[in-house]
This record gives sequence, structure tokens and C-alpha cells, in this order.
Amino acid sequence: MAPILRITDLKKTYDGGFEALKGVSLDIEEGEILALLGPNGAGKTTLISTVCGITVPTSGTVTVGGHDIITDYRAARSQIGLVPQEINLEPFEKVWNTVRLTRGMFGKKRDDALLEDILRRLSLWDKKDTRIKELSGGMKRRVLIAKALSHEPRVLFLDEPTAGVDVELRKDMWEIVAELKKQGVTIILTTHYIEEAEAISDRVGVINGGQLLLVEEKKALMERMGQKQLTIELREPLSAVPEALAEFDLELGEEGQTLTYSYDTRKERTGITTLLSALSDNGIVLRDLVTRQSSLEEIFVGLVKEGAA
Repeated sequence: MAPILRITDLKKTYDGGFEALKGVSLDIEEGEILALLGPNGAGKTTLISTVCGITVPTSGTVTVGGHDIITDYRAARSQIGLVPQEINLEPFEKVWNTVRLTRGMFGKKRDDALLEDILRRLSLWDKKDTRIKELSGGMKRRVLIAKALSHEPRVLFLDEPTAGVDVELRKDMWEIVAELKKQGVTIILTTHYIEEAEAISDRVGVINGGQLLLVEEKKALMERMGQKQLTIELREPLSAVPEALAEFDLELGEEGQTLTYSYDTRKERTGITTLLSALSDNGIVLRDLVTRQSSLEEIFVGLVKEGAA
């Protein structure tokens, strides 16, 4: 089966020569959740804007459900729902009319039951007759999501959907995304909240400087690139790491109470056994040992630094 979204060698150069996208290629399968991570100015929003037809690409191709975004724009765009970063809503219009109008603009038949279900899932049903200007910022963002879902898209773009919103909405968003995935909706999420990507994505893409550094299954990425750390709690504090232990590149914690040892989970030998023997030989007595895996955030920061080097 062909990918629901296929991006091939996509480039975007603005007047003045700035290259926002430098040959991005990416296939996204139906029903998956892809988290697209990258710092400000990395190209995330430009990529989304181009796929959604807001920005015209300089070169390359994009198809959505088999429809080209240039030669078959209307059919391609009807497959896409977009929740933008900016809240741009008609302030004097009511919630119900706003959502219903969006569905009509995509040529969909009236379906009040569907729209009611969407509003209820977003905790907006009791606000359906409220004017947009009377809503809180979090509620306005819920309206944006309702609008994006109103025409039953197969692909949903969430561009920083929980930036600046309350924890409750963020939690609701995760639940909504999980439910949409069950329904077969494909979701591309850009976020600065690494925990969102770690919690709900199937794959993670890292973009920086207009280039896609990698796209990989989240679990495989963390296993492949994740470093583990062994924190050694000491019975007696140290003023410095003994010279005899220099080969282990240990980091001495505050007040000399801990030693931290980083090791690669992919290597055949971790070196932990050798380290523990060396500690004993140097008269260092342990109180406890604690291990931890690198988080997706730490992996992401490392990748961006490598890409910028």
C-alpha cells in the first residue's frame, strides 16, 4: 500500500536566497503518528505550509492520498486537516457556526451529529453558542482543532498545538490524538514539548536548517542512540576523581557524594564490571547504584548539535 503522504526532494527557497527546505523526502504511512522535532527556524512550519498548499514549493513533489498538491490541489487539500500555531478566528462568530462553516467550505454535506461529537470530545459542546471573543485562549485552540476535524481529514497536522495552553488541554489533546489514531487518521505533530513526542508518537523526525536529519521509530531511536548512565552513590565524599580512574571519564557530583558513568548500550561490554573493580582497588566504598536511560530530549539536543556542526 502506498504511503498516505509522500514528500519527495522538497525544496523551498524564498526571495533573497534563503533556503527554508533543502530536499526533504519523507513517506508517512496511514494511521501513524509522526512527531517532527526541531528548533525555531528549522523548517517545520514551512514544511507543513507547503504540504497544505499555503506555501508554493520551489521544486519537489508532494502527494496526499495519491493526489498531487499542485496538479490536484483541491482533492489533496480535502484530505488534510490543519491546526496552525496562530489563533486566527472570527471573534464575533459563534463556535457552532465557525465549525459548521469550515465543513461546508470543504464541500461536505451537513452532519450536525458528527460536529456535536467533535465538540463534545473537545469539551466545547456547552460553548457552542458562545462567541469566539468570549473564549479563553485554551478554548480558542480547541475550536481550531474542531475546525480541522470538521471535514473528516485523513491526515491531520498539529503545528505546536499545545504551545502556551494549560496542562488539562495538553492531556485532552493526547487522548484525542490516540482516539484519532484508532480511527485510522494519520497525524503529524510538531512540538517543543519533547514529552509529547515521547508519549504519543510512533516515529520521530528531526529537522534542522531545512534538512531532515533522520526519521526513525521512537523505540528504535532511543535504543540505538540512547546512552545509559550509572550513578554511584558513595559512602564517603570525594574531593576529586582519583587519577587511577581517569580512563572511565567519571563525573563527580556536587559535594562529592556521587560518581556518574556514561556507557553505550550498543557495545558488547559496558565496562561496569571493570569500573567497580577499579573503585574497590582504590578504596572507594559504594552506598548504592542507580541506572537511567537518556531521554528523547537529550537525544534530540545531541542530534541538532551534530547537524549544526
